[in-house]
Order: sequence, then structure tokens, then C-alpha cells
Amino acid sequence: MATRVLILSAGIGEGHNLPARMIEGGLLELDPQCEVVIVDSLAEMGRASALLIDDSSELMFDRFNWLFDGVYFLVARFEPTRKIGQWLAERLGRKGLLALIAQQRPDVIVCTHPTATDLLGRLRQRGELDVPVASAITDLAGLRYWAHPGADLHLITEEESRAEVELIAPASRIVCVRGMTSSQYEQPLSQAEARAALEMPVDGPLILVSGGGWAVGDLRGAAEVALAADPAGRVVILCGRSEQVQARLSKAFALAPRAKVIGFTERMPELLAAADVLVHSTAGLTAFEARVRGCQLISYGWGVAHIRLNNQAYEQFALAEVAPDRSALAGALTRALQRPRTIDLAYGERPSAAAEVLALAWGEQ
Repeated sequence: MATRVLILSAGIGEGHNLPARMIEGGLLELDPQCEVVIVDSLAEMGRASALLIDDSSELMFDRFNWLFDGVYFLVARFEPTRKIGQWLAERLGRKGLLALIAQQRPDVIVCTHPTATDLLGRLRQRGELDVPVASAITDLAGLRYWAHPGADLHLITEEESRAEVELIAPASRIVCVRGMTSSQYEQPLSQAEARAALEMPVDGPLILVSGGGWAVGDLRGAAEVALAADPAGRVVILCGRSEQVQARLSKAFALAPRAKVIGFTERMPELLAAADVLVHSTAGLTAFEARVRGCQLISYGWGVAHIRLNNQAYEQFALAEVAPDRSALAGALTRALQRPRTIDLAYGERPSAAAEVLALAWGEQ
């Protein structure tokens, strides 16, 4: 009988959907007979859940950062309101998720969004769910919902995340894995090779400026500082899936020959290998990918909610510089351009996320 895997993602940016697709691909590569279904967990939890978490997110990220920051504090860091939020999520989403699970009859469930992990973890603890649950974690820190003692398996991209997950879910299996992003990162790529593939000049600094899938943060300011960092440097501004931001920045930098504005791209593995520095606003998977490629990372400007906790961890573990404003960014870029690139050659030797999921489904853990 074919192994059935249900992957619960969410439509809030590529940080959840990309790991879902990559784990699906890894599962099918290991077991071509595997039956994999990817579902938007927030949609399955009901229209109210999607409205509260999904539909309002882009508006909060873009225009009301203070509201996003406040909501995150209340639901993730302040225990009384966190419990109310968990109760509300269960009231809104329990029925829909259990109905989906009954329909799909999976052998294992993988969650790439923390709201689903938290809810299913509580159901698993209470004995209301007999299907093993794996949480696929792509943040470095702020893991209160990403990790849950009711989850059977926690897949992490950052070894530095282990201590926080162990504190939350001490009895769970925790594995630092590959396979939650493009398999291209598993093979080292030199800067010269990447620039040749992208038809870019071999010489001169290259700085990437990114605001994640929704292009949040001060991308224009970051690009202006990056252009001033080196007169021979080039800057690529990544606007994700935001056509509005791409149009606005294309106009702003139309007369800047050293700047290039692009939208969503499938060539991030090559761009990060080609670049010297990534200036990024939203932490998460892109920041991790940059370090695998040896690209220096600066977390700039948008330090709200869980990004603040990730920034603290970046500094604690010396994984990235954190620049809260343009003045700090200028100094951080000067230092970053002087540091050598160091490719993570060991990443491709990690255990496979897909293999860990299959082992859990087959009862081998």
C-alpha cells in the first residue's frame, strides 16, 4: 500500500510553500509510489482563520508594522493572551483540520506553518489524533508555535535552533536536515561559476537586496546605501511577488545603471552564490540559503515581531549583522564586503527531510 503524506502549508509567502514543495519532491524521489497532498492549512481551518491570519498578513506587513508587532507579542510571547489565541485557533480550526485528515487518511502529517503545528500538537497530546506529526521549521528563533511537545518530529534548518526546540518539546526527535529548500544548495557552486551562469561580470562586488516574497521593508533605502558602498558595485533588488513594489522601484532606479530590479525568480541558488552580500528584511529561509552559499548576510531595518527574535539570535550566534537603520547598514556593508565568502560544504551531507518523514510514517523512529 502506498504511503500517504499530508503536507499542511499556508499562503503567507514562499517561506511555507517552498518547503512544502521541496519535501514533496524529496518524498517522490525516495518513494515514487508515495501519495503526497499539499493543502493550505489556514483555508482548511475555516474562513475566519484565513481572514485573521492569512488575508490580513500582507496588509499588516506592508502598512501596519506596529500592529503586526503587537499581535505577535500577544499571541506568541504573553502567556495569558497566547492561551486565548490557542483556544480561538482550536475553536475555529479543529473541525476543518480533523475533517481534512479523515478525508485524506494520511500515514503522516507534515506542517510547514506554525499555526497548524500548534493545533495538531495539542490534539495529538490529548489523544484526539493518532497520525504522527512532523514540524518543518525554517525560522532560526521565536519557535513557540513552530515547536510543540505533541509533535513527534521537528525538522530544523539551523543547528542553533535545537536548544529552543528542546526546551519546548524535550521528548521529540529533532533533526537538522537538508531538503526544505532547492536541492541546488546541496551542491557547492563557486562565485565565478554562478556569475558565468548568470552572465554577470566576474569582477566587482554584487549586493542583493530582498524583502522576501512580499517585498517588505525599506528596499529603496537599502539599495541606495548598497549603491554607495562601492563605486564598482552592482545591486540586484528582489521584489518577490509584489508587482507594485517592482514597478515603483523600477521607476526609482531607472537611471541607475548599476541597479537591477527583478521580481520573483527561480534562480536564487545562483544569485546567492554570485553575490557577496545579501541585505534582507524578513529572516527565514532566504537568510539561511545565503549562508549556505557563503554570501554575507545583513538583516536590515524590518525588526518587528518574530524578526526581532531572529535578529537577536543572529547576533548571539554571530550568523549575521543586524542593521536597524541606513547609517548602521552603511557600516555593516563596508565590513561585509571585506569578509571572505565561506561556503557551507557540509550542508549536502545532512540527513534528508523527506527520509525522516518517511521513517516516521513507517514507524522507524
